[in-house]
Amino acid sequence: MDQKNFDQLAWEAAKYDLMSQFYKYSNPQMHIYYYQKHLECMQRMMSERQDHTLRINGEARVRLLHASPNAPEVDVYVNGQPLLERFAYKQRSDYLTVPAGQYKIDIYPSGQTSQPVLTQMVEVGAGNMYTVAAAGPVENLHLLAVIDSDSVSSGKAKVRFWHLSPNAPAVDIAVKGGDILFRNVPFGKATRYLTLQPGTVDLEVRAAGTPNVVLTLPGVTLNPNESYTIVAVGFAGEQPPLEAIFINP
Repeated sequence: MDQKNFDQLAWEAAKYDLMSQFYKYSNPQMHIYYYQKHLECMQRMMSERQDHTLRINGEARVRLLHASPNAPEVDVYVNGQPLLERFAYKQRSDYLTVPAGQYKIDIYPSGQTSQPVLTQMVEVGAGNMYTVAAAGPVENLHLLAVIDSDSVSSGKAKVRFWHLSPNAPAVDIAVKGGDILFRNVPFGKATRYLTLQPGTVDLEVRAAGTPNVVLTLPGVTLNPNESYTIVAVGFAGEQPPLEAIFINP
C-alpha cells in the first residue's frame, strides 16, 4: 500500500466530511455534493486497504469469464475440485480470494468428467485481481488472464478494451466519427486502462488502420469513480455475432 497516497485519501475524506456537515442545514445541494466526495475517498481507501491485505496475506482475487462463442455450457474444476457448473457463454463468476501460486484448471462439457476440453495451468500473484477468460473457438480453447484494477482517480472513469473475438481482425476503438482511443488491438490482447471524463459517448470498433466499422457501441455511459472493461466476444460475420459486453472493473 502506498502509505502517502492512503494518508492523502484519508485527509481528503475527512475534509469532505467536514464540508458536508457544514452545509448540512444551510445548503442541501452542497451537503450532498461533499458527502458524495467523502464516500468516493472512503471507497478508494477500502480498495487500497484490500490490495494491501491481499499482498500481506499472499493472496489474489480471481474470477472466470466464459468467452468461447461456440463452446457449450461447461463445468470448471480447479486442482481437481469442482468450482463452477453449467457455466455458459458470456457468464462471469464472482471474484474468489485464493492463495497466490499455480492452479490447474480443467474445463469439461457440463455434466461430464471423462475428457476435459481444456487443461491449463494458471499462475496468480499476491495482491492482484485477475479475470481469466476461456477464449477461442471450442476446438482451440485456451485460458487468457489479465490483471484488473478498480482504483480510479476521484471524479473520473477509466476504461480498457479486451479483444476476445476469435475470427475478428485487429481493431481500433474510437469515438464515433472521431478520435481513436485504442489502436491495433489483436485477438487476446487487453489494452491499458484509459482515464476519461464521465459521461455518455458513442463508440465504434473499426478494422485496424481503416475507417471500416465492424461494431457500433452507441450510448456508452461511463460513471464517475468506476472502472470498465469492454470485451469484444462472438464471431465476426458468423453466429453468435460479434458484440461487446461490459464488465467491472
